[in-house]
Amino acid sequence: MTDASDSHPSPTALPLRTPDLESLRLLVLVAELGSLGRAAERLRISQPSASRRLSTLERGFGLVLVDRTRRGSRLTLAGQVVAGHARRVMDELDALLAGADRLRDRRESELRVAASLTVAEYLLPAWISELRGRRPGLYIGLQVSNSEHVPELVDSGEADLGFVEGPRLSRVMSTRQVAVDRLVVVVDPGHPWARREAPLSARELSQAPLVLRERGSGTRQTLDRALHLAGCERVRPLVELGSTAAVRGAVIAGTGPSVLSELAVRGDIAEGRLIGVDVEGVDLKRELRAVWPIGRRLEGPAAELVTVARHGVTGRRPTRG
Repeated sequence: MTDASDSHPSPTALPLRTPDLESLRLLVLVAELGSLGRAAERLRISQPSASRRLSTLERGFGLVLVDRTRRGSRLTLAGQVVAGHARRVMDELDALLAGADRLRDRRESELRVAASLTVAEYLLPAWISELRGRRPGLYIGLQVSNSEHVPELVDSGEADLGFVEGPRLSRVMSTRQVAVDRLVVVVDPGHPWARREAPLSARELSQAPLVLRERGSGTRQTLDRALHLAGCERVRPLVELGSTAAVRGAVIAGTGPSVLSELAVRGDIAEGRLIGVDVEGVDLKRELRAVWPIGRRLEGPAAELVTVARHGVTGRRPTRG
């Protein structure tokens, strides 16, 4: 014979309501101070309001937490257990808030930047100087890499902000143009191109052995893309070197022609160490861009550095990013 109670499922207990943090803080203070009135005073709320909060907390837990008597308020055994848990919750919350404060302070006092070689060598020193003038206590750390690797440093969190010079990114990133640069063909004064009167064609440039930056650099990416758009094959490297300074030195020494940022060779051309050679049929302009993780808002020193770059380098009103 089946018991009637077996034919009906037992009622399911209602889920506990998640208590609000201020009510938990109130319970902890009642335990510490032994008085609801003093706890209410510490939280700067009225005693009736504190009493209502405790009643709501008790209903949410389904427990009597406080015995209220004329001599004061005393926690029940259940109240002491819940107050112990609540104290640990409050300690963790305080640690969370303190940690967030430290992170906010670090964000305001430290900026980690990753930049491609050309930007790092010829532009960032002036940008950093101006930003440090605005924020004298700011620490700025700089990692120099090629344009292909800068987004990786930013995406991994090793840098807060990056600057690249290539036409494409190795990762999907938020970007903003900060300046426009131009690549120029340069040779040493003894090279046959130095005496040439007619501009080089895109095909002549693509077929000439050149002293080049390594693959992955923004300069190399820009040159390859420009020649592709002009209907030409990629250039043939005579020598591949890992820095703009090394390429520049090789060209001055007579190793062969190269294509470098105008920023890097402007002084050499003015003083006659290098000769600029005109090229027609190929667009060697490029954008210099700031990059940061997609979905993250640019703020603090990182946002200020981008503003400095956009105003300070172009010499005109910043363009739309």
